[in-house]
Amino acid sequence: MSEATALADRGRWGTKLGFILAAMGSAIGLGNIWRYPYVVYEEGGGAFLIPYFIAIATAALPILILEYALGHKYRYAGPFAFRAIARRWEGLGWFQVAISFFIATYYMIILGWCLAYIFFSFGSQWGEDTTTFFTGDYVGLSASFWDVGGLQWSVVVPLALAWALVLWILFRGVSRGIELASKILMPALIVMLVIIVIRAITLDGAAEGLDVLFTPDFGALSDPGVWIAAYGQVFFSMSIAFSIMITYASYLPRRTDLSNSAFIVGLSNAGFEFLAAIGVFAVLGFLAISQNSAVTEVAGDGGVGLAFITFPAIINTLPGLNTVFGLLFFGTLFFAGITSAVSILETSIAPVREKFDLSRRAAVGLVCGAAALISLLYATGAGLYYLDTVDHFLNNFGLVLAGLLEVILVAWVAKQLGPLAAHVNATSYIRAGAWWRWSLMVITPVLLGALTVYNFWTEVQVRYEDYPLSGLLVLGWGAVLLTVVLGVVFASVSDRGSAAGLDKSVGR
Repeated sequence: MSEATALADRGRWGTKLGFILAAMGSAIGLGNIWRYPYVVYEEGGGAFLIPYFIAIATAALPILILEYALGHKYRYAGPFAFRAIARRWEGLGWFQVAISFFIATYYMIILGWCLAYIFFSFGSQWGEDTTTFFTGDYVGLSASFWDVGGLQWSVVVPLALAWALVLWILFRGVSRGIELASKILMPALIVMLVIIVIRAITLDGAAEGLDVLFTPDFGALSDPGVWIAAYGQVFFSMSIAFSIMITYASYLPRRTDLSNSAFIVGLSNAGFEFLAAIGVFAVLGFLAISQNSAVTEVAGDGGVGLAFITFPAIINTLPGLNTVFGLLFFGTLFFAGITSAVSILETSIAPVREKFDLSRRAAVGLVCGAAALISLLYATGAGLYYLDTVDHFLNNFGLVLAGLLEVILVAWVAKQLGPLAAHVNATSYIRAGAWWRWSLMVITPVLLGALTVYNFWTEVQVRYEDYPLSGLLVLGWGAVLLTVVLGVVFASVSDRGSAAGLDKSVGR
């Protein structure tokens, strides 16, 4: 397959709106709903918004524009976009692809949980003891880390349904699949969230919950950990360093305003997070009033516990329309998750097609088939332990390292910020100027380096969740090491597809 034929065959967005909605769908995921509110709460309340928006301006938006430029200029997914810059760096792209692939394997399990809880919302089937229902009746959590247990069919069935929907979207391709799904799901997601927020702020106690969330603690701004948390939050929530945005931008037409698109996606993601935070803490305020407790006592932690234990308990106490609120909440989670899952998997599908000259259907079947088999590990009795461990290490070490290497390669090793800025500015209203270069050359690498050191230091000081060291080594550090190994292996495999002519086309 020639390069020109491959580029025409690989797919293209039908409209700019379709691309923006798909990019928003990738950035807006489960973490926006169950992670961001608690980061704000724990890191200075309203004062956290200062480092948060500074982090958006100096890290999230510059990297988004960088990744859009890489994909749009070279017309390839991550591995071959990096290879176009420096052949030896193709492995960095495969490292990012491997991270995305393994994240997809457990992300799909959470989508299965959301589907199951949409069903459980009818009549609040989780009962009064929502903790026992989730950990015992539903996921069948084992007593210990290495007590794998058997497959939990209550998890496997909705997992299979989630995979079926994702496969259907991916088989249909870029414009008829991903773009169409994004045009339907993203507006529906926003409407559902707005309804939840309106209902939440009208509940008794909502003001108390929002007061706890947004009361500023300006003293926290002197804590370096708060600034690191802000950069970590925007880094994880914007789908950067996954190779997702490079892949998505490679499907754009030649004449596209890249920087404007990045601003729309980045600020939309921030707005969604802000709305989700209002909804979550307004409802927590209601729960505190209902239990005659302080908001700080019922807040607990974000994550899986918030979604599948705390919120069902809140739904039980809502005055009327419990089923409707449950359907809205878990539907919102599912819609947010499905668009993100599709983007994460597309990041593996595109470069596999380019590397091995496969049809789209074959690449989708290969990538999703392998991911679906691995996802069954998380449907076992100990699956929740394994999911938590792999997620923690891939996000805190794999993604941060991948992002750091990316900006070092482009800004310092290959010195490509100038040519990429020229490419962006040729079609963009908002110019990639000094602020963009300064952010990528200095601020972002320094902060990502600090975040890497901070994460390693924290890991050394305290064993994560008190899991056995063997489990952390095998499934935690082992997952990170495996992504590195896969990056090296895939980069060393001989090309059979359109990427084989890349070196010649870029003069290497």
